[in-house]
Amino acid sequence: MSLVINEVLSAPRQLWRRFTDWLHARMPKGLYARALLIVILPVVLLQSAVAYVFMERHWEVVTYRLSAGVARQVAAVVDIYRTFPDDAEHSQLRRIAALDLNMELSLLPHEALPAPVTKKSLFALLDKALNRELSRKLLQPYWINTSLPGNLIEIRVALDDATLRMLVTRTHAYASNSYIFFMWMAIASIIILAIATSFLRNQIKPILRLANAAEEFGKGRDVQFSPRGAREVRQAGNAFLEMKRRVERAIEQRTTMLNGVSHDLRTIITRFKLSLALMGESNEAREARKDVDEMERMVEAYLAFARGDGGEATAPTDIRALLEELKADSERRGVAVAMMVDGDPVIPARPAAIKRLLANLVGNAQRYGQKLEFSIVNDGENMIVRIDDDGPGIPVERREDAFRPFYRLDESRNQDNGNSGLGLAIARDIARSHGGEITLDRSPLGGLRATVTLPL
Repeated sequence: MSLVINEVLSAPRQLWRRFTDWLHARMPKGLYARALLIVILPVVLLQSAVAYVFMERHWEVVTYRLSAGVARQVAAVVDIYRTFPDDAEHSQLRRIAALDLNMELSLLPHEALPAPVTKKSLFALLDKALNRELSRKLLQPYWINTSLPGNLIEIRVALDDATLRMLVTRTHAYASNSYIFFMWMAIASIIILAIATSFLRNQIKPILRLANAAEEFGKGRDVQFSPRGAREVRQAGNAFLEMKRRVERAIEQRTTMLNGVSHDLRTIITRFKLSLALMGESNEAREARKDVDEMERMVEAYLAFARGDGGEATAPTDIRALLEELKADSERRGVAVAMMVDGDPVIPARPAAIKRLLANLVGNAQRYGQKLEFSIVNDGENMIVRIDDDGPGIPVERREDAFRPFYRLDESRNQDNGNSGLGLAIARDIARSHGGEITLDRSPLGGLRATVTLPL
């Protein structure tokens, strides 16, 4: 029994879930548009419902009262016609109808009335009201047509010797003021929209400024930000500034510590070099010098990775100029290099960090390729730098592992052969500190393609 109940209840739940998913997919995604919708939609709907109920009731009452007035006029015309049979031409009756009642009167020969109009009309309320009022005022058979062209109503009353045909303007019996309702709704909605837009724009601006400040700080750029707006927004802004101060203080402390460690390690390495220089030339001394040089390179790589160049200021950086230097260095090593530039190659970044990023990627390509291609594309939103080589490449399943610190590829391509295994890790860390990313793919030259994407 419970299974049957669950199955019966599951169908409405699924329909409701589909409806909510469909509605969610079509709702605006921005906070400004959503806030406008939340503020305006309930007000407009409530106002529409209230105005519609009021106008509909008012419209109906006025229509019945106007129809009652027309019915009284028709009854008066019928009474006058029957009271003064001596007026053969009934000219006085037509004059009274035209001048005093705003009604066009004509006498038709006695004949059967047309069949009632059964076609649905736009003036159903008028049909209902006029029929009810005429039935109260007249004892004679009558027929009405409320859908005549020219905004007219035709009323026929069958008498013993003739048929009275009367044409009345529809506005005499019908309160056609729906345009007032639409004008009221349009004007009220425009006023509400203008007020809500003005207030919400001022409330959204501080949130957008906070988001932009956080984005700029995430890209490693200088941020000038002061909290504004509502209390909650200012509270979030103050929290962001406090976080920014803590991060900067941590970076400063780390930089100071690493500078001290670097100085101490370099001092010891310098002592080793001096001691080896005094030992003279021997096989043991030469091997020791190689070990010391290797240790110095590894220490520099470790410190560079740990430091992350966080203390460097942002400045306009010419990517083409940096790659030109690396291109010249590659050509001196006997590696052929082609370069293509599309768009403005200048980007706000930390110059030394970007140079190290590109140098690591180009050095990796130099080590395993005999032909390189550099390309720079500015698409208006991002600076895209591609470095292609014709080396052995990296298998697809191991490309992400190549970015891991201290990870060494044991196959034919080892991006840091004889070194620390930090080249690509440092490059990706620098790219991400600028809000960008590095990806590896297969190069059209047959080797590896490194793609650097940096936001403008």
